[in-house]
Parts: sequence; structure tokens; C-alpha cells
Amino acid sequence: MTLFDLEADKSKNWLPYHGTVNYYGKLLTKTQADFYLHKLLTTIEWRNDEAVIFGKKIITKRKVAWYGQKQFQYTYSNTTKHALPWTKELLELKSLIEKETGETYNSCLLNLYHNGDEGMAWHSDGETDLKKDGAIGSLSFGAERKFAFKHKETKQKVELLLEHGSLLVMKDTTQTHWLHRLPPTKKVAQPRVNLTFRTIEENEDQ
Repeated sequence: MTLFDLEADKSKNWLPYHGTVNYYGKLLTKTQADFYLHKLLTTIEWRNDEAVIFGKKIITKRKVAWYGQKQFQYTYSNTTKHALPWTKELLELKSLIEKETGETYNSCLLNLYHNGDEGMAWHSDGETDLKKDGAIGSLSFGAERKFAFKHKETKQKVELLLEHGSLLVMKDTTQTHWLHRLPPTKKVAQPRVNLTFRTIEENEDQ
């Protein structure tokens, strides 16, 4: 099942079972999306991502940043990050997708892919810090890239093309039953910035 250049139906669930994925299409005009892409590239405190795999520290070409309403800790791939304060543009985009989806978010993990050589391997966002079965709102800017889902048991796949200025929302049991990835491609030379708005469950230490 593939979505390419189809008018988005935000009420449609693109997963056949065990989760919910809604694609809202472009929320912003090209001019607006270009503005935010430039701001994100130039004002976000980008850092190369780090992961500890089998005891070995890996530094990725892909860059990341972590922002939130307070200094949340977020741990994945055996590394812990501390959230930076919201920027003006991130608050504007958070408000936009909260109004569109009816969800609320208190943090955002950003990814910068410099070109199609950089991607993300199969994974699910099932970290214990995240609200269980909570919505993750994924905004895309820059190069259009294919985004894929794969069921953990049946191996069935679903693919979508994420457009410049578009929103994808994953919720319910999607992270429990499905993996997702951003496959690398030789066809893309431009950068892509992805914002994944999330809800961190607060505890006494946060």
C-alpha cells in the first residue's frame, strides 16, 4: 500500500490493523514551509546523534535536537538528552498541530537529514519516558522522503511519501505493533528536517 501524490484524507487510518496512522498532507503553503525550514536550519542547536550499540559509541551523520516545556530527560539508544527551552518557531508549529489534531504535546525531537544518504533504521518509539499509546505528531520540511511502516509479526508494510510542510500522526498501539523507518535514497540531494512532537510522562524527578 503506497501513497504518492494523493489528496490527503486526514480521517483515514493508513494501518490495516493494530494502530492508527493519519496523514494530514500539507498544513502549510510552500512559502510558509520554506520560512520554517530556513529558521529550523539556522536557529536550532543541532548536534550529531549518539547511540551506544553493543557497548560501542556510535556518532551519526544525522543531527538531532531535543526541546520541551521544561528540561525533560529523554533516553533512547542508551543515551540521555536534556530538553532545551522552546524556540518561537517551535511553539508556533506546536500550536498549529495541536489545533489541527486536538492533541497536546510537551516536547519535540528534531532530526536533520542532510541528504538522501542519511536515513533511519527500523525502530519503534516505545521509550518508557513517552506517554503510552500517546500521539506523536511528525512535521516534515524540505526534501520529500518515503516513510515506511512494518508490522512486527506479520511483516506487512505500508509506505507514504512525506511532503514539504506535511503532518503525519502516529497514535494508539502503533508503537507496540509496528516498526517505522526512513529509508536512504540516492535520488535526494536536499536536506530534510523532521519534527516529532511528543508527550513525556512527568515523574517526581522532572
